[in-house]
Amino acid sequence: MSQPDTDTAAQSPSSQQEPQIQTDGRRSHSEQVNQPAQTSQSESSHDGKDEHALHTNLKRGMESRHLQMISLGGVIGTGLFLSSGYTIQQAGPIGTILAYSIGALIVYLVMLTLGELSVAMPVTGSFHVYAEKFIGPGTGFVIAIQYWLTWTVALGSEFTAAGLLMQRWFPNIPTWVWSAACIILIFTLNALSVRFFAEAEFWFASIKVSAICAFIIIGLLAIFGVIPIAGYQHAPMFGNLVKDGIFPNGFMPVFATILTVNFAFSGTELIGVTAGETRDPETAVPKAIHTTLWRLVLFFIGSITVMCALIPWRQAGVGESPFVLVFNSIGIPYAGDIMNFVVLTAVLSASNSGLYASTRMVWSMGNEGMIPRWFAKTNRRGVPMLALCAAMAGGLLALLSSVIAASTVYLVLVALSGLSAVVVWIAIAYCQIVFRRRWLAAGHSASELKYRTPGYPYVSWAAFILCTASFVLVIFDVEQRFALVAELVFIVACYGAYFLQQWVRKRKKATEADDLDTPWFARD
Repeated sequence: MSQPDTDTAAQSPSSQQEPQIQTDGRRSHSEQVNQPAQTSQSESSHDGKDEHALHTNLKRGMESRHLQMISLGGVIGTGLFLSSGYTIQQAGPIGTILAYSIGALIVYLVMLTLGELSVAMPVTGSFHVYAEKFIGPGTGFVIAIQYWLTWTVALGSEFTAAGLLMQRWFPNIPTWVWSAACIILIFTLNALSVRFFAEAEFWFASIKVSAICAFIIIGLLAIFGVIPIAGYQHAPMFGNLVKDGIFPNGFMPVFATILTVNFAFSGTELIGVTAGETRDPETAVPKAIHTTLWRLVLFFIGSITVMCALIPWRQAGVGESPFVLVFNSIGIPYAGDIMNFVVLTAVLSASNSGLYASTRMVWSMGNEGMIPRWFAKTNRRGVPMLALCAAMAGGLLALLSSVIAASTVYLVLVALSGLSAVVVWIAIAYCQIVFRRRWLAAGHSASELKYRTPGYPYVSWAAFILCTASFVLVIFDVEQRFALVAELVFIVACYGAYFLQQWVRKRKKATEADDLDTPWFARD
């Protein structure tokens, strides 16, 4: 490493300014972050009697290139490579491009608000910490559970997908063998160090990005007639985009597609999760955020446009990836095997990111005292192994439910995870609004912030309103209405669990206080 690792956000100048805007009377977030670092520094000389004197240091092992690829790797997945054809069939070419454009705009607005928070308070597991501070501790608990569930359920599906993809090349080997191999590989990458995780994710994401770039370049050459494509005697150009009208199935399918796109774009917020383990977050985080929009536009909208131009939209992706259809039509050999390899790397990338995000959320909950603090304990490499094991256990349970109770338990989990990401986005946007309001009320100016959301408060409120609309308007989509109901019930259950936990803790403290006031000879 080019420079020594340092403790998490405790050493960020911007985070040390933050106690001055504390207005709710509770302990400031920077104090909460600093406390574990202080106790860990004295661990070697501690007598071991304080059970909370745990080593909880995470390492700043990520560089800017890692952060940028992680933000892409969390988004580009099997949805683009495999399911994009179905999306095109539902909304038509122009409708799909419009839906992805709106989705990219929503994501970009959310990332702009997240950037200000992440640079001012670069904390691992940032979402729920911000929600706890700027909305309330109950909401912080709910956001933590929501985001943990999002990635935990994703882990189960990715492990299954890895096994199924390997069946193309090794049909005689059981699927579970490859799933187990994927589990071991991803667990090992996360257990070695954050540097190993980041480096693996960089190369996984690089393969996906390279494949999409090659697809767009080759597709454009075919569109303009530079290279031949089966079924066309002349350059196809862009006639297929409007051949059957702008919205051949009406506008409502476009609306449903926007909801699907929002779910597909979930993962960009990993920038916030990694901020506490990134070197120089004041530079790396804004850089990653500003490249997010144009890369989403290039990779998603660019590839969708190429697909729709070269393949009649009614034929796109019927039982086969549209990427494979285009490559086969152009005559590229082994197109199916090439895309199977690319999709496999996408699955490994999603698994890698998912386990990391789930682990850091468990660590952060332990660090904040929401769950037993020993979940925040780290080893000498800065890896929270107990949190890692807990996150992997959650992923294995999700995998098990997909096999044993696919039509009941797993169906509910998938429904919950789909909307949970949007709930997190809503919280991020609102937290930034409250943060800036308190910052200004405390006598600071916006120019003092190392990075600030441009166009405040309009951008912030636009992000909040658009995300909330995406969440609420799910009720008009019959197929996804169940997800909304399940999500609302789950949110209520999470709040109930939090307040029950608080009640139990108060009762326990009261009992302990009574015991201290009672003479030892009068106790039972």
